Amino acid sequence: DVQLQASGGGLVQAGGSLRLSCAASGFTFDDYAIGWFRQAPGKEREGVSSIITSDGSTYYGDSVKGRFTISSDNAKNTVYLQMNSLKSEDTAVYYCAAGVVVTRPGYSYEYDYWGQGTQVTVSS
Repeated sequence: DVQLQASGGGLVQAGGSLRLSCAASGFTFDDYAIGWFRQAPGKEREGVSSIITSDGSTYYGDSVKGRFTISSDNAKNTVYLQMNSLKSEDTAVYYCAAGVVVTRPGYSYEYDYWGQGTQVTVSS
């Protein structure tokens, strides 16, 4: 079974940092792009970042550029999202997703598998 397990969310003050992890299993990790999306109450799901695990190419949404860093540990089948300088508007449920052919990494329909979300709350 394909599984994507997101973890690392929590409550942090504005300006603080969190690192999210997405542990994948049940598919060939190197064949997929892994993306992070977030959804705040009353808002549409937003593409945050993604990485092509085979070559390390990355994508960042405009709202997180310069603050978030995505990385991949292929030996552990895990993708990380380091989030620095957090703002209250970063508050959302964060999801990781996997897609085998991802040409528009910020769009959720590009991804085949989804994990459960992890809540990130940034207090101002």
